Amino acid sequence: MPTPLSLDLAYISELVSEADITAMAPEVLDALKSLLNHTGRGSDYLGWINLPFDAEKQVAEIKKAAKKFSSCESVVSVGIGGSYLGIKATIEALGGSDKIHYAGNHLSPTSFNKLMKDLNPKKTGIVVISKSGTTTEPAVAFRILKTWVEKAVGKKKAKGLIVAVTDASKGALKALADHEGFQTFVIPDDVGGRYSVLTPVGLLAIAAAGYDIAGLLKGAQAAAKDTQSHDLPNNLSARYAAARFLLYKKGKLTEVLANFRPELHYVSEWWKQLFGESEGKEGQGLFPASVDLTTDLHSMGQYLQEGRRNLLETMIWVAKEEKDIAIPKDKDDREGLNFLAGKKLSWVNEQAMKGTAAAHRDGGLPVIRLTLDEISEYSLGYLYYFFEMACGISGTLLGINPFDQPGVEAYKKNMFALLGKKGYEALTAELKAKGV
Repeated sequence: MPTPLSLDLAYISELVSEADITAMAPEVLDALKSLLNHTGRGSDYLGWINLPFDAEKQVAEIKKAAKKFSSCESVVSVGIGGSYLGIKATIEALGGSDKIHYAGNHLSPTSFNKLMKDLNPKKTGIVVISKSGTTTEPAVAFRILKTWVEKAVGKKKAKGLIVAVTDASKGALKALADHEGFQTFVIPDDVGGRYSVLTPVGLLAIAAAGYDIAGLLKGAQAAAKDTQSHDLPNNLSARYAAARFLLYKKGKLTEVLANFRPELHYVSEWWKQLFGESEGKEGQGLFPASVDLTTDLHSMGQYLQEGRRNLLETMIWVAKEEKDIAIPKDKDDREGLNFLAGKKLSWVNEQAMKGTAAAHRDGGLPVIRLTLDEISEYSLGYLYYFFEMACGISGTLLGINPFDQPGVEAYKKNMFALLGKKGYEALTAELKAKGV
């Protein structure tokens, strides 16, 4: 199949030229080699590199598990961060699902009560996703939902409606699953949460929503072959990583991911975690932000056009619409829109994209443009892997470990202390002394 993604760097040429990117080839390719050879920082979390091929062996088993939810009206996917965003990004991009719901990604009782009010506990399945089983948000959500379903159908029947995706041998959720007899899938030890959408973490709920997980993996496999190439001009991930690294070195400290399709909103959310959690450490990294265009041109457009010039923008454009709409002609033409009569809405959107990119470039905002041929399982799998490899290369260029997240533990420790968890008594006292 042809490559479903293209990269256009023409709108950054005043700051970063092709010659600049070519000059970075030795450094970029060294970073790529360190990932492929497992010699750089964080080399114990590189299972994602071969994941599109390794995960293919589990497709049949995952699809079989997803079928057990066929009698359910609803399935609640319980998880947060990497155990949530990739799932929602994929399902929403592909058209959504009335069947899949989400919990464990917040602590709002209002939202939780609404979720349970809208669902029938007698016809609800649960996929709980957590490596440790002790992350507060999903652990609390799972306990509430598990009790709710068990009360409605009994423990024995509830057991068949719950699947746990967790560690292979340790952790609170693994112990609970073994004790209760839940079906389980394994989160690989060498794959971090934000890289886990192509493991059972993401694939089970996506399959339960009725989408083609084999196609998702095929797209990622194609990207793996392309982005592991040492031919820099044809390696899109390496070129993207080099471009954003050079812009960062020129004072561009925030990267704004912009899309022109509302269904890609959660792809942007997934991207923000991928790059934010990977690069944001040791005082380094681009701050990842996102906008949905053209919607946000009427709110954030002014800042993007004329605000501080410490920004770079990466636009995602999708070339093909599943079904287009022609703009009708109106005999009175009070809005003065008849000049667009007969034009396709996709064409109007494309001119908005081109006009925005040109305006931002002329306003001093460098624009990297990515074009997907369409939104499909295959193209999304390709896009995910493209970003993952680019992120690994980018973090390696910065000299940091792109695969850990030590800063995330800070809020967790404080929260455990304030909640009164055993073993955190000293920290509780310290926080109270500070007036927390």
